[in-house]
Amino acid sequence: MGIAALVTWLLTAAGGFYLLATWIAKGGVRQPRNSHFPPAVIFGHFVLAVIGLVVWIVYLVVDEDALAWTAFALLVPVALLGFTMLIRWIPVYRAAGVGAGNGGDSAPGTAPNGAPEKHFPVAAVAGHGFFAVVTVVLVLLTALGVG
Repeated sequence: MGIAALVTWLLTAAGGFYLLATWIAKGGVRQPRNSHFPPAVIFGHFVLAVIGLVVWIVYLVVDEDALAWTAFALLVPVALLGFTMLIRWIPVYRAAGVGAGNGGDSAPGTAPNGAPEKHFPVAAVAGHGFFAVVTVVLVLLTALGVG
């Protein structure tokens, strides 16, 4: 089950890296900022997830239970930051849909505020979230010794 967690973690990381790259490329760190995501939340989520992944890989090599629990403990704030970003992204996504269908002055598929996260494909957000949840569950089950 530990290897399955590694695979889902890597898939989650790939999706997250894509979202991060999109956010940066579309102006997420430029001034003036027009993103709904504070850079500290974005980069905190990324750094904690990478540290957790490294701890998980070390756990798989040395099979020390404390490392499995450490990786899980790191995933808790990662998940909370991710959920925070999801909650902040939903209005941007909805605004992009409204701009496309109400005949307003927004271009089709764009949020009125020009937020960089409006460029996130729904499939990428959903896939990242799905694999993240699966990863958390697999890491917890592994740490508990199930499977």
